[in-house]
Amino acid sequence: MRKFSDRLHAAIPGGAHTYSRGDDQYPANAPEILSRGRGAYVYDQDDREYLDYGMGLRAVTLGYAEPRVNAAAIEQIGRGVNLTRPSLVELEAAEALIDLIPGADMVKFGKNGSNVTTAAVKIARAVTGRCYVCIPRQHPFFSFDDWFIGTTPITRGIPTGNAAHSLAFDYGDIDSLERLFAEHPGEIACVILEPLTLTSPCPAACMRPYIAGAHCAGCAHRKDNFLHKVRELTRRKGALMILDEMITGFRWHLQGAQTYFDVEPDLSTFGKGMANGFALSALVGKREFMEVGGIRKAGAERVFLMSTTHGSEMPPLGVFLAAIAVYKSDGVIEHMWSYGTKLFDGINAISRAKGLDEYFVMQGFPVSMNFVTNGGDGKPSLPMRTLFAQELLRQGVLMPWISLSLAHGEAELSRTLDAVDKALTIYAEALENGVTKYLQGEPMKPVFRRFN
Repeated sequence: MRKFSDRLHAAIPGGAHTYSRGDDQYPANAPEILSRGRGAYVYDQDDREYLDYGMGLRAVTLGYAEPRVNAAAIEQIGRGVNLTRPSLVELEAAEALIDLIPGADMVKFGKNGSNVTTAAVKIARAVTGRCYVCIPRQHPFFSFDDWFIGTTPITRGIPTGNAAHSLAFDYGDIDSLERLFAEHPGEIACVILEPLTLTSPCPAACMRPYIAGAHCAGCAHRKDNFLHKVRELTRRKGALMILDEMITGFRWHLQGAQTYFDVEPDLSTFGKGMANGFALSALVGKREFMEVGGIRKAGAERVFLMSTTHGSEMPPLGVFLAAIAVYKSDGVIEHMWSYGTKLFDGINAISRAKGLDEYFVMQGFPVSMNFVTNGGDGKPSLPMRTLFAQELLRQGVLMPWISLSLAHGEAELSRTLDAVDKALTIYAEALENGVTKYLQGEPMKPVFRRFN
């Protein structure tokens, strides 16, 4: 009996407040519940320690319970948490983010990514007077709101037609996006996309290495970068370009992947990485678009953009300011690039040494990587992914995905590579003898599936 799991499911639909935390996303030997975290480690109810690569669903970039950001939160708690009028820290955080992100003239804070991406789409529709939204089918998540979830297999509870104005194109294929504009002339309000996930926007001709710094500035192939092609197309067609930097922000570059790839969107959204796990997200953009949510233009038709009681909660805003200071003083971006390179190359070397090149492959980039688990047929296999995660957990490593932080250092790297070595030994045996023999429980399932 899994007592904590049963209690969780009795109290909370899905057993967690984010589906990616659910039981069906982890092997059977994963901890049912966690009691605390510190640095790069989390601890279950019995204080068993796990080296963590989930890092609060990628929101914790400095380490759990980081003293400097905790102190900033405590200071703001002492100031009242949430006041009747705008707070001083609210203004300071807004101005700091505007100073940080090029092209950001105004900011609207929220508590989660879904709300600010939906707000960005609302602005685009209000500004252009158009209704269609273009999204890349390769990017997994933009919002829990109908305009996006209605495009996934999970459509129960969503009225027919609520996502009818969301159009899919293929990331990296500008022709597929051009076709949507041709099919819906004068009707597309915006293109919303992540700067990248595991596929580079750069053309094959560009051989620049992916290292910390600004990648595209001054590059001869800049105009052939997919993001720059989208930028040119949206300008030509009168649509807005929205970059969703929930994951790429505060990882690729302190100013976001938009600075790394030298592209300036009309609007962009940030969240994970902003406040080391505290609830904070942001929509930023150019004044001409953002101010449609304002109240100072007499006689202008209003747009009810976002109005949240807790959007101005002071502790996360204080933490954001403290986190930015830590990013600058401790070279957090450079650290994640350095650690990520060692981890990426180290795991690939272990896989090659065991003859698993075709079956276990690292994809992506040092600050945005993923492990691909193929079965004996050479196709991605959730049972094999479950087995790999299961065997890492036997070594005390929790790796649902790979998210890095300042708290991951040389000791954590050594422990991880040792655990990967042991896990891939079992992986190779499972390819030979069948994975069912080695699995402790049921395989993991996709989040976006129609039926339980």
